[in-house]
Amino acid sequence: MKIDLLTLFPEMCEAVLNTSIIGRAREKGLVEFSCHQIRDYTLNRQNQVDDSPYGGGEGMLMTAQPIYDCFRAVEKLRGEKLHLIYMTPTGKTLTQERVKELSELSGFAILCGRYEGVDQRVIDAIVDEEISIGDYVVTGGELPALILSDAVSRMISGVLSTQEGYTEESHFNFLLEYPQYTKPAIWNEMSVPEVLVTGHHANIEKWRRQQSLRLTFKRRPELLENANLSLEDEKFLESLKESVGNN
Repeated sequence: MKIDLLTLFPEMCEAVLNTSIIGRAREKGLVEFSCHQIRDYTLNRQNQVDDSPYGGGEGMLMTAQPIYDCFRAVEKLRGEKLHLIYMTPTGKTLTQERVKELSELSGFAILCGRYEGVDQRVIDAIVDEEISIGDYVVTGGELPALILSDAVSRMISGVLSTQEGYTEESHFNFLLEYPQYTKPAIWNEMSVPEVLVTGHHANIEKWRRQQSLRLTFKRRPELLENANLSLEDEKFLESLKESVGNN
């Protein structure tokens, strides 16, 4: 997997991409990251990458030319047409399902915007997909790009020690993850649920499944529409609905 980041702050991205699980995966060659400085492709002496928007308004916009030339240079370096993702609050909200799909590609590129955004013409010319990490706004596209890079990378074989490292987590199967506990068994007068210390694996798995269903029903019920539910799951959810109705 090769992921190229087009950014005005490559050092910011490198600091994260060289750290923890993703950093170790990078060292092992399981995923290749390249951070490209958009400013290197400006044609003016000041290396200016932004200008005021036509029609007025607050802030500045990133200009089209350096972004376009940077992306074409990356494509030439890779020797192939790249799928380009633009991180923007106006994009489609990132989901685990989309993360899985992107992890199956050989690679892709991410455009990190800054200021008030990017000239629409370069988006129309080279961007294949626009992605948002949620219904809020951050200072620039680097943090969202790093979130996407992390989410995709950990799906690649060998990055996590076992497949269960991600298949048991929230959203993978459209369910939120069950609560987890570690030692000591009693902390601050609160005990670990008794079923978890019995060693009875079947009962533990049943408890975890029901806790996932309970949490998803309470916090993100819309996810249940796409979850692969058994008849036992359906019965458990019905009991939850009845208890809510009775209250």
